Amino acid sequence: MKKKYLIVIANYYKGISNGLLDSAKKKLPKSSLIKIINVPGVFEIPVTISKNIKKYDAFLALGCVIKGQTPHFNFISQVSTDAIMKLSVENRKPIGNGIITCLNMKQAIARMKKGRDAAEAVNSVLSQK
Repeated sequence: MKKKYLIVIANYYKGISNGLLDSAKKKLPKSSLIKIINVPGVFEIPVTISKNIKKYDAFLALGCVIKGQTPHFNFISQVSTDAIMKLSVENRKPIGNGIITCLNMKQAIARMKKGRDAAEAVNSVLSQK
């Protein structure tokens, strides 16, 4: 049976997000059904997954948070990660966390392939008996 994947991608750093998406899609099964929803930032990812949790078998959360001059980076990174984990555990569905947290744009560019890791993690959980 074809698995249904929802990819929720934050477009705040569009170039980085596109790199994450490209690397993730390469690791999803060719026979799978994939829907992509774009959101403004990583803060909107968990609620978007929550609204769609019953419609899909698995999810990928993709985006980037880059540290600025305020503690905002810490808050957004932590609450997004916590919410994604809570959704995954409570609903017993895999959510690959491909949200990268970086200190600068150079680090973000170097980590654009992390979407692949999130997709591999989701596939691993889906294949469990």
